[in-house]
Amino acid sequence: MCQGYFGGRNDEYLVWVYGDDTLSRFNGVVVLGNYVSPYCIQENNGLLFTDLNRTITDALANEAILDMQGITEALSKYYYVNNNSFAGLSPAPEYQDKFEIIAKNAIEYYNN
Repeated sequence: MCQGYFGGRNDEYLVWVYGDDTLSRFNGVVVLGNYVSPYCIQENNGLLFTDLNRTITDALANEAILDMQGITEALSKYYYVNNNSFAGLSPAPEYQDKFEIIAKNAIEYYNN
C-alpha cells in the first residue's frame, strides 16, 4: 500500500509488523520478524515499510497464513505500470518457483 501498488481493504483487521515480540500483545498485530535490514526499508511521510522485493519474499515465506490476493493485485499493477515487465523485482532464490506461479496469476488477474 505504501508504494501505491495495492490500495488495501477497509475490512482488514490485522496489521503485519516487524519489531519486538511484545507488539503482539495488541489485538490485530502480527509480528513477522524482529529485524529488517536497513537496505530493505523505505520511508514515506515518516512511515517506514519494507521495499517491494522484501514484501514479496516475506509474503511467499508466509503464504500459508496470508491472503495472497493483495500481493497478486500489487504484482499485477506493478507488471502493467512497468510496461508488462517484472523487471526490478528479485524475490529470494528459494521462492523463485512460487514467484513464477504468482506472477502468472498476477498477469491474468484482471482478465478473469
